[in-house]
Amino acid sequence: MKKLLLFLLLCNPVILLAQRTILHCGKLIDVTKGQVMNEYSVIVEGNKIVDVVAGYAKASGADKIIDLKNRTVLPGLIDCHVHVEHETSPTRYQETFTYNPADYAFQSVVFAERTLMAGFTTVRDLGGSGVNISLRNAIDKKWIKGPRVYTAGKSIATTGGHADPTNGYRRDLMGDPGPAAGVVNGPDECRKAVRQRYKEGSDVIKITASGGVLSVAKSGENPQFTEEEIKAIVETAHDYGYKVAAHCHGAEAMKRAVKAGVNSIEHGTFMDDEVMQLMKQHGTYYVPTITAGRSVGDSAKKPGYYPALVTPKALAIGPKIQSTFAKAYKAGVKIAFGTDAGVYAHGKNWLEFVYMVESGMPAMEAIQSATVAAAELVGVADKIGSIEKGKLADIIALDGDPVKDIQAVGRVVFVMKDGIVYK
Repeated sequence: MKKLLLFLLLCNPVILLAQRTILHCGKLIDVTKGQVMNEYSVIVEGNKIVDVVAGYAKASGADKIIDLKNRTVLPGLIDCHVHVEHETSPTRYQETFTYNPADYAFQSVVFAERTLMAGFTTVRDLGGSGVNISLRNAIDKKWIKGPRVYTAGKSIATTGGHADPTNGYRRDLMGDPGPAAGVVNGPDECRKAVRQRYKEGSDVIKITASGGVLSVAKSGENPQFTEEEIKAIVETAHDYGYKVAAHCHGAEAMKRAVKAGVNSIEHGTFMDDEVMQLMKQHGTYYVPTITAGRSVGDSAKKPGYYPALVTPKALAIGPKIQSTFAKAYKAGVKIAFGTDAGVYAHGKNWLEFVYMVESGMPAMEAIQSATVAAAELVGVADKIGSIEKGKLADIIALDGDPVKDIQAVGRVVFVMKDGIVYK
């Protein structure tokens, strides 16, 4: 065998050398240092970054050069809050009665590819029907194109809570869903629901700790779990290696969730100074979803777009998120990028950067929130979130420099995920 290998190498010296892809980057954003570097090369072999070097590295043998000398290169972006199964529309509330699981699956394929092409190579899907688990698996097997997905499967709610799937149904259809459907009451059922998510193959646990905007229920901010219930979820989740994301609009719900040990607060609309201080003490991340807030506020102004019970909540809560974000950022709360895509059209995730910068966050910090900070929150900072030797080759390129013009994040011209070029 050794003689055969030597013979093949002598006959064709490149046959035993793995092909490398060399990206010539006019500008390269080092998100760990917060710097923009000029004229660098990123060398990719298989699905890994094997080197990052100054200057434009020369090709040898079977190496492939990708010319990005007129582009700004940065890590693939991470959106920590999406819903890949669905997308907003005036008929969204009818889908529960007209769509089969296959319908959700097929439309999610469209949304997943659109997200990837927008430069988001990783997402955290925070709640759907369970189709999101199959979507993740299909993407991992490269059956379809999409971002790397870390999914909650079905969100966990209390009876009548924001993620109770039967809210707004007539009585004979409403029934009494339990932990298998993600509806719980009391610590024991909370533990069972987490274990059910583990059984189904979820990657993260999502709870709806307060009322929500788009559920067909009266309150958008009331606390919907006791602190004891949230502690049962967090303790069980941590036993299984899960992080816990808590949907919260009201301050009391946030206080209970943070004290109970959740890893992130999603939305945080009515966050007050006490909540911010608690989050800083506990190291809790804030995922703002400004884009969703603005979108629902705009959609609520269209007659008939939402059910009558939803419209006033959307008008009252949606527009407040951006100002809350500004206060939380100034207070020093840790922030990870998340948009609630699905509440608005998938593929427009980049608008969140614009709103963050409008609210006072420097462009570089906004980019870091969607790379190194997001990777830390998801729990994959050792694999993705920066362009460094040994990490997965999730790399995008923009037309323009987003540090000087944040709108450039909407001009993605190159997408590589896991070493494969998709755009």
